[in-house]
Amino acid sequence: MSSQEADTLILPAPASNQIYVMISALEAGHLTLPECLFITDADPLKRTTVPTLSFLIQHPSFPKPTNLIFDLGLKRDFSGYRDAQQHHISQRQPTIVSPDVSKSLQNGGLSPEEIDTVILSHVHWDHVGTPSDFRNAEFVVGSGTVHLLAHGSGPLYPAEIFNPDELPKDRTKELPPVRQEDEAKAYPQQTSHEWKPLAAFPAVVDYFGDGSLYVVDAPGHLFGHVNLLARVAPRKWVYLGGDCCHDPRILKGEKGIAMYDDGRGGLRSVHVDTDEAAGTIKRIGKLLNQGKVREEGGESVEVEVVVAHDKAWREANASRFWPGRL
Repeated sequence: MSSQEADTLILPAPASNQIYVMISALEAGHLTLPECLFITDADPLKRTTVPTLSFLIQHPSFPKPTNLIFDLGLKRDFSGYRDAQQHHISQRQPTIVSPDVSKSLQNGGLSPEEIDTVILSHVHWDHVGTPSDFRNAEFVVGSGTVHLLAHGSGPLYPAEIFNPDELPKDRTKELPPVRQEDEAKAYPQQTSHEWKPLAAFPAVVDYFGDGSLYVVDAPGHLFGHVNLLARVAPRKWVYLGGDCCHDPRILKGEKGIAMYDDGRGGLRSVHVDTDEAAGTIKRIGKLLNQGKVREEGGESVEVEVVVAHDKAWREANASRFWPGRL
């Protein structure tokens, strides 16, 4: 095998009757990030107000299409956050909460009651939104998420920065544990999926079982962090990267992950495991290699990668927000 072939990513070939999903971006609020906490070689005084993007994914299921939302952005009412969360949010001002996901859906002619499934990339405050709006939806999260909401994880991720009642427990399922060491903290209610390797990713599940939408284990940022890989048209894919990184220049290798004082005599990043996050970023970055991503037995394909806080993407893609589509 040549080095060029070894560098090529192979995605699954389409079936003869391949199903595709439709994706629409959703406005879900904005927050302000100090760049020095997120990217290397940043201006220490520069703060940028960025979106927290959500996405509507529509699958042509039978007898009725499935409406799925990936991430819920900000709560429109900050009183729904705990005191410790509100203290953190005070350092991310200005914020914008309107329109939130519910209003964005309604503006395009869809009600929150019509949403069947909500998948959260992770449960940081700027991604959990207002789950109570989605009364008919099943919530799907990465393994260990429910335990994290209830107990936190160590001094840098105390329980106070999470809400144990964030999700409706009777309508929440976790994806199965990826690693054996994750089993002890797994929620009993789990989906029936099986993790398998795909392209550069060690653990991926075929969510609908038809090759149209894959959930990707994307470790590093927070426990249970997942991404989505969607087939949207012949030879066209979309990768939704959540908080794999907070600036697309990191994916392109133009910037690195910033490290800063953890307040305990050491250094930390915005990721729970910086090395693991860097590995996830490297794998996702391979999807950007023009001409080096192919489907089995076929030609090269296009993969569009979108991360949750990409301000430039939002500004350049107004027509692709619901009811428009990617």
